[in-house]
Amino acid sequence: MSNTQTKNTIPNGEVAVENDDPMQVAGHSFSGNLKYMFVGILFGIVFVKAEIISWFRIQEMFRFQSFHMYGVIGSAVIVGALSVFLIKKCNVKTLEGRPVTFSPKRFHKGQIYGGLLFGMGWAMTGACPGPLFAQIGTGFLVVIIVLLSAIAGTWVYGYLRDKLPH
Repeated sequence: MSNTQTKNTIPNGEVAVENDDPMQVAGHSFSGNLKYMFVGILFGIVFVKAEIISWFRIQEMFRFQSFHMYGVIGSAVIVGALSVFLIKKCNVKTLEGRPVTFSPKRFHKGQIYGGLLFGMGWAMTGACPGPLFAQIGTGFLVVIIVLLSAIAGTWVYGYLRDKLPH
């Protein structure tokens, strides 16, 4: 741990690292964050080339007129499941050398409501959080309203979280 970081233990036993260095974000160096930015840009290019950010493709999916988006989503589920299996089997470590761990998730009925709300927003706007920045980057500036709405929704959830059923 560098001299600009302090280590605090949170009541549930997790360790939080606070950082005083403005050139470090989320505990990574500036050059480390550049790697993530490069991967994000590459991911955005793939989204554009695969037409995942296309409002028309998304509308085709919700109207059951095309298999394109279902194929992309299905492929992502398969790749994700295979990746988790391999991460667990091969004891993969993070870039910082810590083991990758998965915590069990519990089902809550709020997930159904949240999923329905998310799906309705996705169908109405033709945008989900994944490709928002790629859509803005390709010139669909009206998506900035969707981005601001997503940020506002996240803020409202954070504000009401203690009052919601979990």
